[in-house]
Amino acid sequence: MKNKDLDCLIDDFLIQVDRATDLLEEKFGRKCILRLWRINEISQRGMVTDSIGYELHGVGCRVSFPDMCVDFDYGPDERVDGFDAWRLYVYACEVPSLHPKYIDQSVLERDFKEYIELGKVERVSGSMSSLYFKNKMRW
Repeated sequence: MKNKDLDCLIDDFLIQVDRATDLLEEKFGRKCILRLWRINEISQRGMVTDSIGYELHGVGCRVSFPDMCVDFDYGPDERVDGFDAWRLYVYACEVPSLHPKYIDQSVLERDFKEYIELGKVERVSGSMSSLYFKNKMRW
């Protein structure tokens, strides 16, 4: 199976995560800001710029841009290249004109399950829940 639609969604999601974490790094000096929140150096939610907000949760972060939001988990060694079917679905719903096929959660889950079965993604040791591209370094 070569599913260009799912490849496109995953790439788009990861580009937005990179965009968000680059902004966090500019503002706070690091891409992974969980520790700063846990030691009370920053608030759980706040603004990165005048129009871009963030909200930390569990092992992840939601960054709200004016036109959409992206929610991601930090992985082992502060990786940000992780994704799962739920996060991809939520992102697709944020930008439905870009990924209309995947605003149907059952379609996304079916295609994602195929990806897993074909070995296109793998769970990274030490990860809480996210799956990561094999041999794909994005952090």
